[in-house]
Amino acid sequence: MGKSFAESGEKMNKQQPTVVVGLDIGTTKIACFVGIKNEHGKIEIVSMGKSESLGVMRGVVANIEKTVQSITQAISLAQERVSGRLKINNVNVGIAGQHIKSIQTRGIHTRKNVFGEISQVDIDALIDDMYAMVMAPGEEIITVLPQEYIVDNEQGIKDPVGMTGVRLEANFHIITGHVANVTNIRTCVERSGLSIKEIILEPIASADAVLSEEEKEAGVVLVDIGGGTTDIAIFYDGLIRHTAVIPFGGNVITEDIRMGCRIMQKQAELLKVRFGSALVSESKDHEIVCIPGLKGRDSKEIRLSTLAGIIQARMEEIIELVRVEIRN
Repeated sequence: MGKSFAESGEKMNKQQPTVVVGLDIGTTKIACFVGIKNEHGKIEIVSMGKSESLGVMRGVVANIEKTVQSITQAISLAQERVSGRLKINNVNVGIAGQHIKSIQTRGIHTRKNVFGEISQVDIDALIDDMYAMVMAPGEEIITVLPQEYIVDNEQGIKDPVGMTGVRLEANFHIITGHVANVTNIRTCVERSGLSIKEIILEPIASADAVLSEEEKEAGVVLVDIGGGTTDIAIFYDGLIRHTAVIPFGGNVITEDIRMGCRIMQKQAELLKVRFGSALVSESKDHEIVCIPGLKGRDSKEIRLSTLAGIIQARMEEIIELVRVEIRN
């Protein structure tokens, strides 16, 4: 699951552009991307590193030590390619996992300066109030996303800066996660010798990377099927309306193949990647692949139509869960 992330505050010096580092702690791999913001505000990738993710299950850190090793390896590879030009210190970290939830709520801020214009300070005060919301035990707020603003009962305002008014309200999309899972991610990153600039929800990062403003305006659902989870972000009228993390991804398909064909995990993954199809109708019954047996045992023949049937059944389930989230 490769993602793009928001701006890091890391700079080489006053003359050099801003360096942006994204760290994606995924279920199957950990990826680090280093980019430089150009004069047009776009990020140009200058380096990357990736490693096998050994301590993460379904987007959640299960083994801190193994995760630290994988992060260190990915960072080292990215660092090697820009050695001498910059040092990776601050990173923007993506977060996912089935513990992630999103809620909709409204916040109100009454301005003390009733005559002046609404400024970014007023908006920041309103957002800070949202971060102070009381959550259920064991949960914490990860991100607060303003949707539309209301100024003195005038609704549907996307940017209230410069307007006059006393009562500033906003509808918010708030993303929460389990404290323990968020803490584990922070611990792994910090033990790898890095500091966290920002923690960002993975589907929002993916949306920033691949969706245009026109698509967000018209209405679009972004679905990112990773190894352990499927991330969803729904946009309409240029605003994020819903986010969700489904606890199924490519790994559960591999497990289905392993069980259905009675083969080893590594063989199932290889079979999926090389010969897999999500449509039975596209596979011919006579096409067969041969899997070598263990320690001189007989090899196993598997029809590609059978393989496609296993993959299609699980993919239909994942897509149906996506459709349920869209209905929500």
